Amino acid sequence: MKTLKDILDQRDLSALFQPVMDFSSGTFLGYEGLIRGPADNPLHPPANLFGAARQQGLSLEIEMLCRQIVLESFAAQNLPGKLFLNVSPEALTHPSFKNGQTLTYVENLGIDPQRVIIEITENQPTFDFEWMRNALLHYRSMGFQIAIDDLGEGFSSLRLWSELRPEYVKVDMHFVQGVNTDPLKQQFLRSIQSIALSSGTQVIAEGIETAAEFKTIRDIGIACGQGYFIARPNHIPPLHPSAEVGCLINSNHHDELPHGKPHSVTVEAILRYVDSTQPETEIEKIFAIFSENKSLRAVPVVKNGRPVGLINRYEFVDKLAQPYRRELLGKKPCSEMMNAAPLLVEKSTPIHELSGFLSESEIRHFIDGFIITEQGRYIGIGTGQDLLREITQAQIETARYANPLTLLPGNVPINEQIEYLLQSGKSFAVCYGDLDNFKPFNDVCGYRKGDELIQFTARLLGNVCDPAHDFIGHIGGDDFILVMQSKDWEQRCHQALSAFAHTSAALFDKDHRSIGGYMTADRQGRIVHHPLPTLSIGVIWVIPELFCSHHEVAEAATAAKKMAKEKSGNSLFIERRRLHLHEVTEDQREGAEAHYG
Repeated sequence: MKTLKDILDQRDLSALFQPVMDFSSGTFLGYEGLIRGPADNPLHPPANLFGAARQQGLSLEIEMLCRQIVLESFAAQNLPGKLFLNVSPEALTHPSFKNGQTLTYVENLGIDPQRVIIEITENQPTFDFEWMRNALLHYRSMGFQIAIDDLGEGFSSLRLWSELRPEYVKVDMHFVQGVNTDPLKQQFLRSIQSIALSSGTQVIAEGIETAAEFKTIRDIGIACGQGYFIARPNHIPPLHPSAEVGCLINSNHHDELPHGKPHSVTVEAILRYVDSTQPETEIEKIFAIFSENKSLRAVPVVKNGRPVGLINRYEFVDKLAQPYRRELLGKKPCSEMMNAAPLLVEKSTPIHELSGFLSESEIRHFIDGFIITEQGRYIGIGTGQDLLREITQAQIETARYANPLTLLPGNVPINEQIEYLLQSGKSFAVCYGDLDNFKPFNDVCGYRKGDELIQFTARLLGNVCDPAHDFIGHIGGDDFILVMQSKDWEQRCHQALSAFAHTSAALFDKDHRSIGGYMTADRQGRIVHHPLPTLSIGVIWVIPELFCSHHEVAEAATAAKKMAKEKSGNSLFIERRRLHLHEVTEDQREGAEAHYG
């Protein structure tokens, strides 16, 4: 059996790579390099390998060899993206450590240092914190990026994050596994995401093992993830996510409904509990159940709490109505007459998602109904009729609070949308759009032309919104609110202003365009010149921890709108002073104000 010294001399280590996924793009950001000892050897697991190295005083030698092996394999496979390279604080502070070795390896292999992320992995307390901090800053000066591993478990990771401002932090898997059913873990991750947003750091959730964990992490707004559900470590890793993972990335987020009351319009609203039956229940007993309950349309078939089928009343009775069928089938299990592939819907599914699915699927799902589950367990059923009733009610509610001129949601649904997002813990942009010099235009040209300009602005702002992520509402008059979760929300605001600047002239008379406005008397009877209407947009970035209610959001958005209107012409103002606890990057400072002629 090979000893640790043999392994060092023969370089008998192998590299594995586990993908790190970027949720926003649905692609792999890069790979974490892992190491294994010789197969069929007690030193094969990394814990045993590094434990033996510490006991024998060979920690630095083993770690440097691991780096070489990982870098060589990464280069040989020509893997795309970034490489997360594990480095221990022990190695950074070791008396024999030589600066520049890793950079030499990287350059000799033709790897751009900016593609390599030094991932600090703590397995014991760091006593020389200042030394380690200086070493990491030295890595950064050579072009490497920094990641902190196992946030929430390490000994000094929070202090490192505060002082180093790493490009990435990895959240320990303890806070990820089971997060879909643990509100406390969800709140922890939201807090981490909020800190990351203000410090320019991307969060990577480690240990994602189920689809439910994946969706919860994604919906919280975490940037990246890795774990067995995405891909297991492998000597030759995949270059693209699996179809299952890809479908989850492309599916709609549950908290991104564009209209209405997002917190109430879910499948749970149409849930009806119906006593279930076992697969082995005799058909004769199912017939008796339908006979006793004339309004019962379907009976769910459940085994060990999990739905396995659905028996439709009309199909069931129709089959038994044939001659001698009851006598022949009465004692047989009902599983022989059930639909073994019913539609299963989680109770948290938004109504509009279910409606869209049913409109494109087989008619039997609408007629038979569907089984409603909670984490895969049976809790009730729903019917197509109930779905239509709920959708109709939602449309009535929407129309009730819609602005009659533009038919956009009014104040009540605007406030509900903001309140819902605050409660969900996700950050978003609130953009307050307002027409400048609208009243003089309305007075001179008449209310019909004024209405036409308001409708034009509503369509223009609606066109720059992504229906899957953004919400547009009409407060009244010439004031509009956009609640945006699109990644490129700022670019969309610029598009709106540019479009208004280039297309609104068609609404104005030729004579007014020629002089850039119109002459009219003020309240004192003096003839004054009023410029043509322009569009101003004031924006605030809402972090839920900093706002208690939609009232505070509205107040801040109004202040931002006033700042935008202080500049002449079509202008954008993004208020960032509210985030006084958060550092503003140079990129953010640039473009805080924009003007369109």
